[in-house]
Amino acid sequence: MEAMITVEEALRTRRSVRAFRDTPVPRGLVARILTTAARAPSGSNIQPWRVYATTGAAKRALSRDLMDAHAAGDPGEEEYAYYPTEWREPYLARRRKVGWDLYGALGIQRGDKDAMTRQLARNYLFFDAPVGLMFTIDRRLEVGSWLDYGMFLQSVMLAARGFGLDTCSQQAFAKYHRIIRRHLAIPDDEVLICGMALGHAEPAAVENRFDTERMPVSEFVRFTQDPDWS
Repeated sequence: MEAMITVEEALRTRRSVRAFRDTPVPRGLVARILTTAARAPSGSNIQPWRVYATTGAAKRALSRDLMDAHAAGDPGEEEYAYYPTEWREPYLARRRKVGWDLYGALGIQRGDKDAMTRQLARNYLFFDAPVGLMFTIDRRLEVGSWLDYGMFLQSVMLAARGFGLDTCSQQAFAKYHRIIRRHLAIPDDEVLICGMALGHAEPAAVENRFDTERMPVSEFVRFTQDPDWS
């Protein structure tokens, strides 16, 4: 299978898909996506990424234990801070908007905590995607390697789009790293960064139809004034 879309198209059509078809994804294609993504840059070419790929019965067993922990109200234990402890604008407004836009598409009303909890639980089913990926990093590495890792994760998602697949990167797995370690034999010297669902999007699903907004370039870029730069 050859990539059929441009890099720009891959960037524009990449989104967090939260409903997948059960169409299998061949192991060889997953390996090809990860091989392509591994061309991502990293400081001194140390390539800090480590990936654990799961499908079939192994993925279902993992999801069962994760769902049980979620249903029991297990708070888990995150090994790193993903969000700030104190939210400020404009970040708080953006976070609230994307959350309410998603819940609105799903028909979940404000204050309906049970429905929100059920939607959160779908993370642990990988949103029904046939392939689950877990990403870890050596805990002895520093912030620079985490920056490199972000470029690798984006490369995975863009490579998947290039081959006609979709993804959803999921930090929700991080707090249950102990359960995931047990299932995937992840050593203690690696930090679980996130998981990712990989597969074919279900186009009929309402949660896959809304687009998140992006700031215009004029709001986040400052161009120097140069008369020769038209």
